[in-house]
Amino acid sequence: MSEKSSPYLEPGEFVNSDAPEIIAFAKKTIGDAADETEKALLLFHAIRDDIIYDPYLPMGKKESYTAIDALKSGRGWCVPKAALLAACARSIGIQARCGYADVRNHLATKKLLDAVGTDMFFWHSYCDLFLKGKWVKATPAFNKSMCDKFGLKPLEFDGENDSLFHEFDVTGRKHMEYVNERGTYADVPFQEIIATFAAEYKGVAEHFDDGLEGDFQKDIDAELN
Repeated sequence: MSEKSSPYLEPGEFVNSDAPEIIAFAKKTIGDAADETEKALLLFHAIRDDIIYDPYLPMGKKESYTAIDALKSGRGWCVPKAALLAACARSIGIQARCGYADVRNHLATKKLLDAVGTDMFFWHSYCDLFLKGKWVKATPAFNKSMCDKFGLKPLEFDGENDSLFHEFDVTGRKHMEYVNERGTYADVPFQEIIATFAAEYKGVAEHFDDGLEGDFQKDIDAELN
């Protein structure tokens, strides 16, 4: 398949690379950058830090999974933030796809852990970017200000090596662990994700339409202070 016909350059239902707002955001973010890797790094850092991580969104609604909603609201959890990075990359001609894995020791509040009833987080998402002739994984989920609160270094991305998870905190203690790789998709597999959530998360179904009450970032402050 030629690059021009690649599904990883086409807009999707959730990877909204044809949305005018996403195209404008991507162009503004990369500015005058000419190198493809530099463009990807600028997009990664803007989405990582300027789109605030929020897992309290209603998980049963499609809007909570879309790139465009994350951009417009300035908030999103790992799935829409990865979709936004993929959408922005595609809008400037970089092939991108959404990747997923199940992880333990995910960043969470007690409220979120109580709702899901497990330390296993299913369908944690990253973005796979095609740079310099190879696929490279980048995870823009956790904003720097939040990582600082948890005592974690924010995930960096150099465009050449996979950037997937916080394996250790700033003191060297073991942290996030990838348990099961679910692979990559051209668009967000919404139905598969919510089916897993409904089956595995004991307390999430009642919050599918409304999300969890409260503010995730404020809850972190309350728990850690």
